[in-house]
Amino acid sequence: MQNMSAWMPALCGLLIGAVAGFAVRRARLCTFGAIEDALMGGDGRRMKIFGLALGIAILGTQGLVLGGILRPEDTTFAPPALSLISIMLGGVMFGVGMAMVGTCGFGSLIRLGGGDLRSLIVVLVLGACAYAALRGIFADFRIIFLEKLALPMPGDLPADIASLSSLAAGIDLRALIAVLAGVSLCWLALADTRLWRARRLLTAGVLLGFAVIAGWLATSLLGDDFSAPARPQSLTFVSTIGKAFYAGLLNVGGFNDFGVGSVFGVIIGSCLAAWYADELQWEAFDDDREMRRHLAGGALMGVGGILAGGCTIGQGISAGSMLALSWPFAVGGMVLGARLGITMLVDGSPRDMMQRGWSHLTSRIWISK
Repeated sequence: MQNMSAWMPALCGLLIGAVAGFAVRRARLCTFGAIEDALMGGDGRRMKIFGLALGIAILGTQGLVLGGILRPEDTTFAPPALSLISIMLGGVMFGVGMAMVGTCGFGSLIRLGGGDLRSLIVVLVLGACAYAALRGIFADFRIIFLEKLALPMPGDLPADIASLSSLAAGIDLRALIAVLAGVSLCWLALADTRLWRARRLLTAGVLLGFAVIAGWLATSLLGDDFSAPARPQSLTFVSTIGKAFYAGLLNVGGFNDFGVGSVFGVIIGSCLAAWYADELQWEAFDDDREMRRHLAGGALMGVGGILAGGCTIGQGISAGSMLALSWPFAVGGMVLGARLGITMLVDGSPRDMMQRGWSHLTSRIWISK
């Protein structure tokens, strides 16, 4: 019974991750693709799907908070002090890494499930660098320098929007904020008639939102009575990939974790979706330049994701569902980083961009003379 109790969170993570991986793979939903569509093509449909997932997650998660099942201060997304510099720096790094790889950590797991060996390399590099930033060689810099600059919350309140708004207003506004935010985000997506013709996208958004709620619920209610209490958690794919990497190399006991289970669940779900659609095929790098880009992108996402406190799913939906104050800063940094990364890919390396900028500036000076 003890062993079964210890493994229940991991098994729930495996199942929830498999559902999310299957639905997202079938819908071809991608966070970087959604950002690229919105920034470069003016098409916000896929962004609205992520908004739908976030809206559903907010309503369900805040329902758990109001019901006393989940406490924001017990999660990693609502600490009593907010590391703004670390979050914004990490968000930009993660966004640039996304652009270099062409997807995020979650998307890399989705691609890996379909047989993309490029994503296998990205996941390995991301996991190793994430663990190095979490507990390895980069951890001291993160803890000693960046986290020392954290902004403390008044009265040691958790850093979530509902708690701070309630303090400012003098009354509990959590339910009102949750309903306004959740319903508004759902309405923005469901009011777009084009999305009603894209049933797979809608289904993926709904299931992704409910998967985040299920993660909070499972990790709040399940646990091993013989071990130390674990923090409630939901879907996020940076630190969990690092923990899976560590568990596979050094500590098999690390596999009995909800996040680690969700990593393997996403791969399995994506693999099943690819097999069902007859899309299973091996893919590899076209040349050494593509491989270098993916290696650099994986490293940036690994370190940046730890500094930001999560990935596009972890911060974008799981932290957002908690109404975490870190959410707008992390997501904003990721969007900015993605835009910078796209510019670098289109215009060349930063050195080439600087040289072109310098040449343009000197030519204008000569013309003015």
